[in-house]
Amino acid sequence: MENSQPSPNPNSEKFPIPVDSEHKATVLRPFSAAAPHMRAFHLAWFSFFCCFVSSFAAPPLLPVIRDNLNLTATDIGNAGIAAVSGAVFARIVMGTACDLFGPRLASASLILATAPVVFCTAIVNSSVSFLLVRFFTGFSLATFVSTQFWMSSMFSSPVVGTANGMAGGWGNLGGGATQLIMPLVFNLICTTGAINFTAWRIAFFIPALMQTFSAFAVFFLGQDLPDGNFAILKKTGAKEKDNFKDVLYHAVTNYRGWVLALTYGYCFGIELTIDNIIAQYFYDRFNVNLHTAGIIAASFGLCNLFSRPVGGILSDMVARRFGMRGRLWALWVVQSLGGLFCVLLGRVGSLSGSVAVMLVFSVFVQAACGLTFGVVPFVSRRSLGIISGMTGGGGNVGAVLTQLIFFRGSRFKTETGITLMGIMILCCSLPTVLISFPQWGGMFCGPSSKGATEEDYYMSEWSSGEKERGFHQASLKFADNSRRERGRRVEAVPSSPDETTHNV
Repeated sequence: MENSQPSPNPNSEKFPIPVDSEHKATVLRPFSAAAPHMRAFHLAWFSFFCCFVSSFAAPPLLPVIRDNLNLTATDIGNAGIAAVSGAVFARIVMGTACDLFGPRLASASLILATAPVVFCTAIVNSSVSFLLVRFFTGFSLATFVSTQFWMSSMFSSPVVGTANGMAGGWGNLGGGATQLIMPLVFNLICTTGAINFTAWRIAFFIPALMQTFSAFAVFFLGQDLPDGNFAILKKTGAKEKDNFKDVLYHAVTNYRGWVLALTYGYCFGIELTIDNIIAQYFYDRFNVNLHTAGIIAASFGLCNLFSRPVGGILSDMVARRFGMRGRLWALWVVQSLGGLFCVLLGRVGSLSGSVAVMLVFSVFVQAACGLTFGVVPFVSRRSLGIISGMTGGGGNVGAVLTQLIFFRGSRFKTETGITLMGIMILCCSLPTVLISFPQWGGMFCGPSSKGATEEDYYMSEWSSGEKERGFHQASLKFADNSRRERGRRVEAVPSSPDETTHNV
């Protein structure tokens, strides 16, 4: 009979928290900063938070910026699209960089490279230059991929959904925090005697400095894996030097990654869209002042403090009983409810009603993001970075398409665009039913009748020659630890003959 718990590892005593056979943490202690697991957790979410603040620092000040630069509604729409479109390609590249060089170096490099662009926002003088700085600043949002890759590399399957959800959610808080930070900084600068058109420019030095600090913190304090950094592990032979073509091939040929990219486009993509439009929507439609519009808009993003983590926690909870099939069902139900409340948001005509519906909508759409990345770590062990990048990039593609279709120019009223956006969420959540794993099944089907195991699935990513050289050992351990995704079947399903030898 199979033992659902990995065998103890004699080297695990060197870690301050419990770990599995891959030395991944089996618990999440958010109030701890113990190295390497919890330190990586805090560095990941904080650096992503800073990048989010930088990328969405402009929307809260748009009423002032548009007067200073004479921006039209189309200019503002184009800049909003630019802010999220830059990260589409960057997220895929980031996933590849994580697979090949590790999340620490990949993340720190991108954050530091984009920080000067945030400083340059202070000198823009036209709609074109405003669009360009928002485009290049948006590249920093690719740090979401390194955040999720890092968490999946540090935390074991019983808590990986929670770790991904909490790190991603706390990072996404930047989208709400910036709605409070930027108006506050702007007002403080104005009290010193600066005119409005100067104050908003100086205000951008705050997110730029935050981003720069976070880059150095990640580089000097972080660690790629529980056992060390990629470069050192490769030199010592503890980690294989993978082939980019093979990593890319196993990512792009796995249809599950593409489906998750689509569904993520209409949860995280919607969140990005709302971050771009919501302050101006309440300012224009309900005639509230800039400060009030900022507070309302901030409340949407600040729900990430608990909503996205709750999605990750829910994913892990249902997996303990129903396995991967439970994760998929929870994702579809929560995302569909988000779509329904989005439709309702565009139909409500009162200020108080709109705020209430927006808050409920934010909880569901953000929880769906956490639920998505409760599934992502299991799609591929070898190509985890690229799968994460594809999914994350899908979020940005969804944001770009949504803003192009519904919120660029004056084709639709904003409230009509929000309603239609909700319908898009409902439609794009349906492909979740297509996801099925041979060893675990899908929403409407059980495991393969051929008796596929976790080992069969993850070993298929390695050639016989690579197995002879031992490159597959990490995947063997991952397969062993992921047997929990069978849910309650784990106590009844026998192991493959070799599975009991995979723990070291």
